[in-house]
Amino acid sequence: MLVAVDTGGTKTLVASFLEDGRIGEQFKFPTPPTTLEWTAMLKDLLESHFGNETVEAVVVAMPGIVKSGVAIWCNNLKWANFDVEKALKGVLGDAPLLIENDANLAGLAETRQLKTIPAFSLYVTVSTGIGSGIITEGHINPDLRNSEAGRSLVEFDGAVREWETFASGKAIYKAYGKYARDITSKRVWHHIADRISRGFLAIIPVLQPDVIIIGGSIGTYFEHFGKDLSALLTEHLPGHIPAPKLVQAKHPELAVIYGCYYYALDALATA
Repeated sequence: MLVAVDTGGTKTLVASFLEDGRIGEQFKFPTPPTTLEWTAMLKDLLESHFGNETVEAVVVAMPGIVKSGVAIWCNNLKWANFDVEKALKGVLGDAPLLIENDANLAGLAETRQLKTIPAFSLYVTVSTGIGSGIITEGHINPDLRNSEAGRSLVEFDGAVREWETFASGKAIYKAYGKYARDITSKRVWHHIADRISRGFLAIIPVLQPDVIIIGGSIGTYFEHFGKDLSALLTEHLPGHIPAPKLVQAKHPELAVIYGCYYYALDALATA
């Protein structure tokens, strides 16, 4: 059994994976404001539900840059220099503890599930914030694993701003007073596509991915903005830089959890 933990800006999801790769039990709790509370709640859940099971690995996804088991900065949670590895060490006995950025893991899962694995894919989650995962040849790119596309600086509405401050789920709610599930206006969805396009227009010429996979809570509504987004990219990108293929994540809400699974398989195979 493998255990996956997706630490989100609003909720933490814990799931187990059976030997055949199917998701087993799932548990959720609101992500608390402090690392001490989160650690206590997570340890209690893991020990109570999996303490008597044979667990091969525990993979913890964090919503920010991770270096050597430390979450350097989680923007939406305002957690800094959180030593996740130390906090959770030995939580399920000898089971290896693996810690990685959530968007990297989601990108890993979504790329592996494409019919043909591209040489270079860019995964972008548009949720509470905006995260990115850069995947080359079906693996998290080791040199770009700390990239944060959502923090890209882009001109919008007369000011230079971080992309996620005007195009994330939180920003969309603030701008339109509605959650994505309640937005029915085609005009509003076109405006949302325009907001999302601004960051892509800045990073596509630099990275030039073959495929862009869009996930997260806003990615769930890809059918409402995907065509407009593709048209905007085609219109504004330089002629010699083709617009990448845009696809919706197969598991917009569970991509991180599936990424934990693939990450654990790779780690155990090379251990």
